[in-house]
Amino acid sequence: MLENRFDPAAVEDRIYQSWVDGEAFKAGRADRVGAEPYCIVIPPPNVTGSLHMGHALNNTLQDILCRFERMRGKDVLWQVGTDHAGIATQMVVERQLAERQLPGRREMGREAFVERVWTWKDESGGTIINQLKKLGASCDWSRERFTMDEGLSRAVLKVFVRLYKQGLIYKDKRLVNWDPKFQSAISDLEVIQVEVKGHLWHFRYPLADGVTYDHPVAFDEDGQPTEFETRDYIVVATTRPETMLGDTAVAVHPEDPRYIGLVAAGAKVRLPLVGRLIPIVPDEYSDPTKGTGAVKITPAHDFNDFEVGRRHSLAMINILDSEARLTLAGNEEFLAGALAGGELDIVLGLDGQSREAARKAVVALMEERGLVDKIEPHLHMVPHGDRSNVVIEPWLTDQWYVDAHTLAQPALKAVREGRTSFIPKNWEKTYFEWLENIQPWCVSRQLWWGHQIPAWYGPDGTVFVEETEEEAVAAALAHCVQAGIITDVEARELADNPEKRAALITRDEDVLDTWFSSALWPFSTLGWPDETAEVARYYPTSVLITGFDIIFFWVARMMMMGLHFMDGEIPFKDVYIHALVRDEKGAKMSKSKGNVIDPLDLINQYGADALRFTLAAMAAQGRDIKLATSRVEGYRNFATKLWNAARFAEMNGCGRDPAFDPAKVSTTLNRWILGETQKAGEEITAAVSAYRFNEAAGAAYRFVWNIYCDWYLELAKPVFMGADEGWKAETRATAAFVLDEILKLLHPFMPFLTEELWTRTAEGGAPREGLLALAPWSVLSNLEAPEAEAEIGWLIDLVTEIRSVRAEMNVPAGAQLPLVLVGAGDEVRRRVGIWSDVLMRLARVSAISFEAEAPAGAVQIVVRGETAALPLAGVIDLDAEAARLTKELGKASDDIAKVDAKLNNRDFLARAKEEVIEEQRERRDAAEARAAKIREALARLGRVA
Repeated sequence: MLENRFDPAAVEDRIYQSWVDGEAFKAGRADRVGAEPYCIVIPPPNVTGSLHMGHALNNTLQDILCRFERMRGKDVLWQVGTDHAGIATQMVVERQLAERQLPGRREMGREAFVERVWTWKDESGGTIINQLKKLGASCDWSRERFTMDEGLSRAVLKVFVRLYKQGLIYKDKRLVNWDPKFQSAISDLEVIQVEVKGHLWHFRYPLADGVTYDHPVAFDEDGQPTEFETRDYIVVATTRPETMLGDTAVAVHPEDPRYIGLVAAGAKVRLPLVGRLIPIVPDEYSDPTKGTGAVKITPAHDFNDFEVGRRHSLAMINILDSEARLTLAGNEEFLAGALAGGELDIVLGLDGQSREAARKAVVALMEERGLVDKIEPHLHMVPHGDRSNVVIEPWLTDQWYVDAHTLAQPALKAVREGRTSFIPKNWEKTYFEWLENIQPWCVSRQLWWGHQIPAWYGPDGTVFVEETEEEAVAAALAHCVQAGIITDVEARELADNPEKRAALITRDEDVLDTWFSSALWPFSTLGWPDETAEVARYYPTSVLITGFDIIFFWVARMMMMGLHFMDGEIPFKDVYIHALVRDEKGAKMSKSKGNVIDPLDLINQYGADALRFTLAAMAAQGRDIKLATSRVEGYRNFATKLWNAARFAEMNGCGRDPAFDPAKVSTTLNRWILGETQKAGEEITAAVSAYRFNEAAGAAYRFVWNIYCDWYLELAKPVFMGADEGWKAETRATAAFVLDEILKLLHPFMPFLTEELWTRTAEGGAPREGLLALAPWSVLSNLEAPEAEAEIGWLIDLVTEIRSVRAEMNVPAGAQLPLVLVGAGDEVRRRVGIWSDVLMRLARVSAISFEAEAPAGAVQIVVRGETAALPLAGVIDLDAEAARLTKELGKASDDIAKVDAKLNNRDFLARAKEEVIEEQRERRDAAEARAAKIREALARLGRVA
């Protein structure tokens, strides 16, 4: 006998273990030989990570697909694994060393530190994997991979070496996002923009060689200059005064009339404090409508300036070291062209100062010389490291790069040709924009934890890129002999002496960006570069489910690498981009706001099924999820509803009958529910297949709660209590059969509850053939029963409409109303003869009569073309009710008008946060829905006979 309530905490671990013991999630099962393969690769979570709501959504959607396709008979591989997370993991271990007062990374050395990280990974790095199991993830755990395991490391080495030898990987000096705390380049994804209250300093840069020009200072109504003053300087503005020491040009728009003459004359400015002559260059990067229209160009310390510098072949002067301190003394690039003397000596005295100290010193020096035109408060975004929390420095340094432009072309073509599709389709535009404007991909990081770059440097600086040190030594020996650095004899001696041979070359200390190894994920996890059976069977994968924020960082790079290394084959056919999970007000979750919702807390409180169903039900394509705890509680109640329905069926003897044939059912009620079951199955199947998870969940919810529980079981109660044993037996078998179909249809969404009921509802009866997770999907056919639907549907719609009228008209809950069926034909009379008792009980009707005309004072309703009337005169004051509804309609209309005033205000739309605007739209929708109901109620009153 089922317990009074379903307790998720008491059963979830046990159920999950039953799936593991039964190898339910294992790919390549013996019973799936010859089955169609279906493969999803999990977006590998960081080995340092723990489950957050984004993970919960992402993995719930993947699990729904995997369970759905597994039940449809496919050979499903949900490939699982974790990412080594270079910076994050190194930071965790370094912090642990500091907390335990152990020697730091530099003190212990690279080999010992890396060994320490591996130890941490083995002991503490599997947290998120266990949390995914709490969520119910049906991954093939026997195939778990790690981006630094032996197989994936071989794949990384092979890819790097091959790309290098194809000319698609190279070393270059370019700007990178530099983290002064971690002493490493970082990716754009690891940079967060922080709003900072700063200043905008306007500096005067003197024109060289006595050059002057007329600068407009007054304008007429048409914006034409009316007054000019002669200037021997140009004003530029900056938020980072310290970088002016590295300026190599001033840029103006080529069509800016203020500066056309200066550009044509080849005029230059003399950089204050340094004395370097720098050109005035025409470039469209300068916006003539902002400020003076002139901008300082510091190519080594600003990404936009770097591109201007490349266009005009400007010098790139790096004035900061790796810790973001001024490095001026002995800096040949800085000193080139500088004027020796007192001014320069003062500036050189700033050597070694931090960015912050240097900024104050430079501003003070400019003020002393009268070169500060003005200073304005300035609110602007400043890039920070997401883990270090320090200001990121655009820094010029030697790094390894991938020629992403070349690799992007096949990736663009594959999506344009429809070989890979994005869902929703609008994300294809984002994909195209990124790849069409792609920059070289910096893949080197100045860390110790990660795949060390397979590059070695010889005695003359020549680089040798090979998969092994032995191959690099052989290449170095051959090169050195050919270059005359050593003789053949010396080469042979070195080849026989491991110690001397090792001293011949030095390995690059950098490691690869973690996105490099994860770009290979769809094929490296299947065993590539070996020609494994898994690669042949499961590649290309079926679908990728991921967030929009890594379309460029991960999706595009997997497309590039997959097409390049897998003979032009795409890595996945579909890319489903899910939205963000926000708080209930629409705000982005963050620790600083204190609005983070922990999925594990929700699982512990309401069960994994309730959380999963909530996320699925709210996962509308292209729309962010506003998650309220009350929604999870509501779907916990849904689970309870199904549990109670199963208990009710059990108490009424509804046991499963393996011989039950739905096609042979004869009674109207049971033919109706079987037809509805088939329709629900078709709706859910179509929606999941099209990645419309919210529609699938909605169809399941409506069928289970409204149709099966609220209507079918309610209509079946008189049958169970009646004397017709044939009807009773058929209804019992039908109820049990439909319950089984419900468990199948709900399983991808609520696996724990459904698996438990699958087992428990077979107790004492016919045993199950196996786990629900491996049961065949619900596929019913030829069960449509239009005449049964017409009868039961009419009954349900009539009761529903009567209930609506009672609610809308404020009819007292205890009041029993007579029901008049107007002009009813034989069919309606027949239906009433069968269902009168049910109709009177469910609609709280005192009597049912048939009349040719509606009685006076009655509200009329039309149900499927048949007219019914509810006499309300004497029950409620019709005039007072009309007045009340009119007043309520006025309130709703006022609410709509207030919201419209805001939404039609451009200033409000420009200033308000996205979640505030969305909240207003939701308020309008709610008010409009309320107004529509009131208008319908007024219309009913208008139809009072």
